[in-house]
Amino acid sequence: MRIVIVGGVAGGMSCAARARRLDESAEIVVLERGTHVSFANCGLPYFVGGEITEERSLLVQTPASLRAALALDVRTRSEVTALDTTAKTVSVQSADDGAHELSYDALVLSPGASALRPPLPGLDSPRVRTLRTVEDAVALRDEVLGGARRAVVLGAGFIGIEAAEALARRGLAVSVVELAPHPLPPLETELAWLITQELGEHGIEVRTGIAAASVEHAADADTVVLADGTRLAADIVLLSVGVRPDTAPFEAAGIACERGAIIVDAHGRTSVPGVWAAGDATVSVDAVTSVRRPVALAGPANRAGRLIADDILRPDDARAVPHPVGTAIVRVGELTAALTGANRVALDAAGIDYRTLHLHPNQHAGYFPGAAQVHLVVQIRTADGLLLGAQAVGTEGVDKRIDVLATAIRAGLRVDDLIDLDLAYSPPYGQAKDPVNLTGMVGENVLTGTLRLWYPEELESARENALILDVRTRAEYATGAVPGSLNIPHTELRERLDEVREAAAGRPVRVMCQSGVRSAIAHRVVAQAGFDSASLSGGMLTLRAWLGERQAEVLERHEVLADA
Repeated sequence: MRIVIVGGVAGGMSCAARARRLDESAEIVVLERGTHVSFANCGLPYFVGGEITEERSLLVQTPASLRAALALDVRTRSEVTALDTTAKTVSVQSADDGAHELSYDALVLSPGASALRPPLPGLDSPRVRTLRTVEDAVALRDEVLGGARRAVVLGAGFIGIEAAEALARRGLAVSVVELAPHPLPPLETELAWLITQELGEHGIEVRTGIAAASVEHAADADTVVLADGTRLAADIVLLSVGVRPDTAPFEAAGIACERGAIIVDAHGRTSVPGVWAAGDATVSVDAVTSVRRPVALAGPANRAGRLIADDILRPDDARAVPHPVGTAIVRVGELTAALTGANRVALDAAGIDYRTLHLHPNQHAGYFPGAAQVHLVVQIRTADGLLLGAQAVGTEGVDKRIDVLATAIRAGLRVDDLIDLDLAYSPPYGQAKDPVNLTGMVGENVLTGTLRLWYPEELESARENALILDVRTRAEYATGAVPGSLNIPHTELRERLDEVREAAAGRPVRVMCQSGVRSAIAHRVVAQAGFDSASLSGGMLTLRAWLGERQAEVLERHEVLADA
């Protein structure tokens, strides 16, 4: 049997390696149009930034090493230009062997995606670069080391942010331009604000809610012109506004596609018998929302490639390719941001009824040196508490919690199941009530009605129609508070309920504190005293982040008074 695999790196090479382990007699040919068939594409920004110092460190395998270890016939600089599904041949344009045809018994398409190039005037400037290949990274690094001083990054997705940080690390003045309202668009608004602040701390200018209109090329530098007329000088313009599936020759051959991405079934099979597909160029079904879209992540591509090899060589035992939950992580300065499952935008679009939980627990025991908050946002289904999505930002412990929550989503757990997870605890590593366990406790309280939440987006309505009861200390209240709110520290609340009753004058009471812990306690006191009460999810920490730049105009400061 001859298995021909189009495209290496994640999906293609995982399929080739697995196929060899299953069948020593198969002829396995990998066609890769680039120079490198197996490289660490996720490591490219860190090479540009100097943390990875050697180009060879990016090369996971070479054609020679793959031939020696796995007897694979790997042909680089070999681009597939056409496919004949009747004759079962691919047309190949090779830098070494010229144009020729290659027959197959099984064909696996893993062509990946190419950088999206919007129709902007001036994108043909030699200063405009992308970051998709080792060659891209080497060229960008050479520009940096050659004296570049200013960079404009178009797009603030994961790669754009990683590249911006890498360039800033090299000493360049960096501006990031993003059409969405905030960097890392999949992040919830209140977490993205933390990322915006961190980028600013590292000298990276962030311009959001605006698009680039053109790139003007000149002898000394380019100028990126924004839609509002702002002009940004740049020695480097890095284009990172997204990718599109690289499937043109396969769609032309009759392989069914959807918006350019190859449609596959549960085992990676395309619409044509004997042809499979994996990776960035395929349509995936979101595990939470059932939305159909490509998922450009290395993990799902690797796993799909392996399972496709199983389906080719041992179809009776092959497992289905699972729907991805979209788990991703990125470093931004001293912070880490990670996410899994669906966010609010995706859930709204899918018409799924959900509740949001905000928590700000420490990543390890508070009494152990170095304790720092993990800012968690978790989405649960209203009807039964099914976990739908989770995001986190913090300096430490973010990856651990998101990985646990990603596992819980894959397992179909409800939020109250998290209470019972037996997670590793020692003061330097966690808490006896881990942030994941705490998420379960908060979620269970919401499901049972023990805890009723209100949210930052309800602030104006709450100011107009309810009494906002701030149960922080007087010193905390003085640093910034909602105008018109009543400040009664939670330790004094039971003795001062008459003040609450008088101030509320029959209105609902909306309680808040710094992180949501004390307000939850106060909410139970007030609710059991007969008030229509709710606690602000995540407290002032969440409210400030949700307000972002509007904090100063919305919140008011007070004279600091000594606590009684």
